[in-house]
Amino acid sequence: MPDLFDSPSATPPEAPRPLADRIRPARLSEVIGQTRILGADGPLGSMLAAGSLSSLILWGPPGVGKTTIARLLADETDLAFVQISAIFTGVPELRKVFEAARLRRQQGKGTLLFVDEIHRFNKAQQDGFLPHMEDGTILLVGATTENPSFELNAALLSRAQVIVLERLSLAELELLAQRAERELGRKLPLTPEARDALLGMADGDGRAILNLIEQVAAWKTAAPLDTDAMAQRLMRRAAKYDKSGDEHYNLISALHKSVRGSDPDAALYWFARMLEGGEDPRYLARRITRMAVEDIGLADPAAARHCLDAWALYERLGSPEGELALAQAVIYLALAPKSNAGYAAYKGARAEARRTGSLMPPAHILNAPTKLMKEQGYGAGYAYDHDAEDGFSGQNYFPDGMKRPVLYLPVERGFERELKRRLDWFVSQRLKRGG
Repeated sequence: MPDLFDSPSATPPEAPRPLADRIRPARLSEVIGQTRILGADGPLGSMLAAGSLSSLILWGPPGVGKTTIARLLADETDLAFVQISAIFTGVPELRKVFEAARLRRQQGKGTLLFVDEIHRFNKAQQDGFLPHMEDGTILLVGATTENPSFELNAALLSRAQVIVLERLSLAELELLAQRAERELGRKLPLTPEARDALLGMADGDGRAILNLIEQVAAWKTAAPLDTDAMAQRLMRRAAKYDKSGDEHYNLISALHKSVRGSDPDAALYWFARMLEGGEDPRYLARRITRMAVEDIGLADPAAARHCLDAWALYERLGSPEGELALAQAVIYLALAPKSNAGYAAYKGARAEARRTGSLMPPAHILNAPTKLMKEQGYGAGYAYDHDAEDGFSGQNYFPDGMKRPVLYLPVERGFERELKRRLDWFVSQRLKRGG
């Protein structure tokens, strides 16, 4: 697939060329952005300096130069560059690519095979690359916008180094805009504020900013346009958000951790980002209710009820009014006292249950509805707690011979401070009574 900085194809000199094609870099040193990986101490810079480039998986959002870097790596290492897309390539085409690479190798020329959208190949197709990577027929460079840990099989990942590419910063987008202006021979007809807004519209995507610049540069205006005038002429790009992909999980993780970190402003921001991206508010209602149970728990027992009420309000009101109820629940959770003691106790209890298997309850807490069960000692010695003066017998309720575990450790925050006081009293009385 063509990318932001693909090499120009053989076209007549007079044929019009897109701006992105005219300013693509000819050397890695001209690439804007990705200095962390391309610098002298970065993974790719180090490989090139050592003269030992390995197979790579380039993981990053669209428009950050994955194809560009792959093509320039081939130039730097004197390898033949072959590009395919997993969307349009099947097994017969792959066989032809591998055979051509084999013949090229017999003639003393290596092949850098660039596979765009590599995550779209299934497991069997991914396995097909392995023997050709191992015998040196190809040096594989795959590009993906999805998390390789989930989308690529372990055998392929073990033979390739994953390189993470980042969105372009506003400063890097500005450098790209300046390069475009030098090529165009004129400044963009925008006020400084409108220019900043234009860079923001690109959302870290280098290809997007060049497309936007090409549109703006074609306008005939008597004076620089302000932000509102520019916005009327441009359709704002939708924020990158895939409800079934990486960005979905990244943003819900950011929301959850902001709530856990008691930052209502950050929590609201990520909540709004997901809504703006088209997330189903019902999914958010379910997830914030989980946050109430997992991260607040008994430190504020009202938190879960508050989330359920907000969920019910959303169902009654619908969008957009109902989303306000969910937003208020997010604020409540962020400012609530935090405790995962109940969550930790539950997980600990599950672990103890798996470890101890099928141990029977102690006989004294078993009911004895039949004569035989009474003869077996069921219920013998059971102390009815309500008969005790303080309503607490202190008996043991774990299986006989099992060391008593400590599972619930309430914190000194919120309502759990009161629960801790109660628990400490029961523990002290149990010790006194030998339970």
